[in-house]
Amino acid sequence: MAQTIAFRQADQLKQKPDPGQLGFGRYFTDYMFVMDYAPEAGWHDPRIVPYGPIALEPSAIIFHYGQEVFEGLKAYRTEDGRILLFRPEKNMKRMNQSCKRMNIPEIGESFVLEAIKKLVDREKDWIPALPGQSLYIRPFVIGTDPLLGVHPSGNYKLFVILSPVGSYFGDSIKPVKIYVEDDYVRAVRGGIGFAKTAGNYAASLRAQSRAEELGFDQVLWLDGVDRKYVEEVGSMNIFFKVHGEVWTPALNGSILPGVTRDSAIRLLKHWGVIIKERKISVKKLFKKAEKGELEEVFGTGTAAVISPVGFLKWEDRVIKVGNGKIGPLAQKLYDTLTGIQTGRLKDEFGWTQEVEQEKEPVTE
Repeated sequence: MAQTIAFRQADQLKQKPDPGQLGFGRYFTDYMFVMDYAPEAGWHDPRIVPYGPIALEPSAIIFHYGQEVFEGLKAYRTEDGRILLFRPEKNMKRMNQSCKRMNIPEIGESFVLEAIKKLVDREKDWIPALPGQSLYIRPFVIGTDPLLGVHPSGNYKLFVILSPVGSYFGDSIKPVKIYVEDDYVRAVRGGIGFAKTAGNYAASLRAQSRAEELGFDQVLWLDGVDRKYVEEVGSMNIFFKVHGEVWTPALNGSILPGVTRDSAIRLLKHWGVIIKERKISVKKLFKKAEKGELEEVFGTGTAAVISPVGFLKWEDRVIKVGNGKIGPLAQKLYDTLTGIQTGRLKDEFGWTQEVEQEKEPVTE
């Protein structure tokens, strides 16, 4: 039997932020979606309520043992006023893969996606319309049992919050500087590297701080066993254009299966570009760079879509990629993906889903 999504009106709506000063993840909309899980009832009581603090016991499982998963996707406003989501079913499927790994009850993918669409429709006035802007969507699940002890929670809460975000790069795409981490490791096969869970990101913070201290933007992780094969950057998957071919690390259980990664691979194959998913030695990459064969490096992810890499540092060596500017292939991928996401280009792959808009907000 289908569940009805309840709605609770906010006493007062917020003043919307200046569209030119959004940044990323700094502002949040008036409402959020919440749903509970209990062993005897399953997922139940879905509701859209005013955004605000949540009450949890200090002993809640999430605070002590990190039982949590999350996702990230975006809603885009088209020039003709439609609202599009980009491959959201992939995010729902990946969320359940993360749930399974973190021993969290799986969500109803189609129901949660419909709930997201209802929430986005209610908050559609928060979707910014300047170039490169969007409404970021963050679903997450936390374990809430108020008991100490290393065991899975019995009860959970699922939330969806929304944040209007500005263009990742501002007025122009700026290549980032990447520091190759060869001391700390993020994940190993059999661990939680492929799951989108808080622990993965917490494990990256110390190395990220060290990279910033050295004047670099992000960390490129090596594999946790041999420490010589590149895996992914802290917030994105990574691609290398080498002598006309594109290489990206193969999914091996310690790399997040990115939605934008998959989309880029499919586009490259569609264009006839040779794309190889493989083990990639950092030593070999630097040798290719010395020979002038490393033509482009770029990352893929929801936040930036395509993020060109201008510099790579490994040990005491620093290489400059593509004269420090975005390469033509990365630019083509960026233009095509953002064009599909915002409805400027025809969606030949069936990747976008339109959010049905109510003319006037309704009380569910």
